[in-house]
Amino acid sequence: MEHFSTLILLLRDRTTFLEEVRQGKRIESKILSLLGVSALFFAVYGAIIGSSSGWQQLLVSMVKLPALYLLTLLICLPTLYFFDILFGSKADFRQYAVLSLTTIAVISVLLFSFAPVTLFFLVSIRSYHFFLLLNVAIFGLTGFIGVRLFYSGIRSVMDFTADTPKIRNRLLLFWLVLYGLVGSQLGWTLRPFFGSPGQPFELFREVEGNFYAQVITSIFTLLFGN
Repeated sequence: MEHFSTLILLLRDRTTFLEEVRQGKRIESKILSLLGVSALFFAVYGAIIGSSSGWQQLLVSMVKLPALYLLTLLICLPTLYFFDILFGSKADFRQYAVLSLTTIAVISVLLFSFAPVTLFFLVSIRSYHFFLLLNVAIFGLTGFIGVRLFYSGIRSVMDFTADTPKIRNRLLLFWLVLYGLVGSQLGWTLRPFFGSPGQPFELFREVEGNFYAQVITSIFTLLFGN
């Protein structure tokens, strides 16, 4: 229950949560709690989207979806930390880690809240491309909200003011874009999460094309047919 209480504090009273991060209170506990609840919620949503292609894809997507977000964080976090301390930050790595984990924790909760909607369309509409685009929209929306909250949170904890060098704020914005690009391409590399109709189960697919081209293809297929 302690893990969930940390999440509830983040959701209900972000000001207190961020102030504790600023003061370095229970940082390790927060990291473990946010990791645990995020992995759980991602696994649940991964199971739902994977169930569209059978039990094997269900089990694999339960692992792949948490891995996607955590690997994206592992790849991008050092860049944020070293560039920010280079331009004046006094925070330690643990504070950056817990702030970054708040992002994926919020995203995981929002995905979990969309689970009934996703499940409804899964059982009521048998269209692979519709289901794919629906989830692209859901992932995009939840990611945007999570990143936006991270942006406001890190500016608060790291004491961004009018006197903060502009380059530091620009680097933060650059990192947010980088985070999105890495996440989308890593998701493409780790695919499939949904499986494909009429295709045998695959743990991974050959890396070809890119995420954005597939989204455009799905839009045209949904609108105009094959």
